[in-house]
Parts: sequence; structure tokens; C-alpha cells
Amino acid sequence: MLSYRHSFHAGNPADVLKHLVLAQVLGYQTLKDKPLDYIDTHSGAGFFELAAADAQKTQEYQDGIEKLWQHTSKHSALNDYIALIKSFNQTANLEFYPGSPKIAEHFLRRQDKGWFFELHPRDLLLLEENMQGKRSIRVRGENGFAGLVGLLPPASRRACVLIDPPYEVKDDYDTVITTLMQAYQRFATGTYMIWYPVVDRSRIDNMEQDLIDSGMRNIQLFELATKADTDVHGMTASGMIVINPPWKSKQVMDEVLPELVSILSESSGFYRSEQLVAE
Repeated sequence: MLSYRHSFHAGNPADVLKHLVLAQVLGYQTLKDKPLDYIDTHSGAGFFELAAADAQKTQEYQDGIEKLWQHTSKHSALNDYIALIKSFNQTANLEFYPGSPKIAEHFLRRQDKGWFFELHPRDLLLLEENMQGKRSIRVRGENGFAGLVGLLPPASRRACVLIDPPYEVKDDYDTVITTLMQAYQRFATGTYMIWYPVVDRSRIDNMEQDLIDSGMRNIQLFELATKADTDVHGMTASGMIVINPPWKSKQVMDEVLPELVSILSESSGFYRSEQLVAE
């Protein structure tokens, strides 16, 4: 039984990192006129009202996007991300937060296609409502892991993929790697983004080693920890692993991540920006 609802967590520090990286990648991918296929394996509802009961129950956005709302950075990537989130709010107040589907929709052009998978019945209905109106958008109530593999190689010969399961099923850690390897075998030139939570560091260490041993090339890892690793307090950090990233991604994240740690993290917080596997 699927129970995870992202509405409780919208706008938290994990979303800040995930969507900052996503916006960078899609901004780069859509510089070319050639069509692009964007695939989101675990889409969620796609758009969130922060005054709603779910968001107010946890108020995780107060530790994430709210701390950045009035912030001006010396780095354009962070300013662009903040401006992007503000574009979804009709007033100067922080009232709404876009999920990955709405952020992707912002970048996708007429010649592109967006594929959005979601299994949770309620979130699927909300996703369909939030993403309606564009012929290039496809919403599917199917397993996103299988759906991704079935769409590759894309007719456009260009693909940008976000693999973002909730990891409420512990097998997801292994399924992410096996699915990614299947996808890579079918289409090695795609850009693949994997979001992960740090709840048990050993699971992430195993994922990293599996990727290093996989034979895939050009893998980068970006992680934001709001506090030190622990076995007691749940998620302390989250990360994005990017295969075939834009050529300046690491340079940008090397600049932005220390700033995010200083704003969003406790004194024990830290960041990682690493080239896991060379080009």
C-alpha cells in the first residue's frame, strides 16, 4: 500500500537541492532547438499549497524555501532558482511550491515531450489536474521504473530523466540502480538524475559503489546535509546523482552548496560535490 505523499514535505531542504539541480539541467538541455524527452518516474501531485493541512502539519518548507525567500545570492544559479519558485506565486508572499513536474513544464517547449508517472491514486488525480492543457504532456498511472525503461531510446534521441522514488519500500535503493543500468544500456547518452535521502548512510555508500562499479561514465554527486549523519533522527541529508551532467554543473554546485549549508543547515551540516566517475 502506497502511503507517501510529498505534500507533507514540499519546499524542504531536499526539494531545494533537487529542484536547483533539475532547473540547471533542464535549462542547459533546452538551449538547443532539438526536441527533448523529459521523464519523471515518481511525479507526485506536482504543485502544493503551503497553507494546506499537509504542509502545515510538518512545516518543513520553513527550513527550506522560506529561508531563501528574501535571500539574494552572488551566484546566478541560486538567484534563478529562487526567481523560478517566485514565478509560481502571484503575490510577494510564499504561498505555493511547485513540484518537479511543474518545474519541468516551465522549461519544456512545444517540440519537447514530458512523461510523468505516479501510482498513488489521489496524487495521480491531482497530477492530472495540475498538468492538463498541453498536448506534449503525458501523465500515466503506471510504475515509473518500468515506464522509464519502456520509453527508451526516445524518438527524439535526447532524454532527461528524474528518478525520484520515496524509498518507503527499502527495495527502492536496489531498484533505482537496476533500473538505471537497464535505462543506460538502452540509451547511454541520456542525462539521468537520481534523488536520494540519507537516513542510513550505509545504503548510500552501497549505491555509490554500485554506480562506480557499473561501467557508466561521467557521474557527479551533490549532497546537502542540514545536520550530521545519525541513526536516530530520520533524514539528515539528501543528494542528487547526475549521469552525463551539463559541463558546468560541478562548478556551479561547488559555488552554491557552501552557501546553502550556511543558510539551511545546523552547525554540524555539510555538503558534498564529487565527480564519482570520470568522463
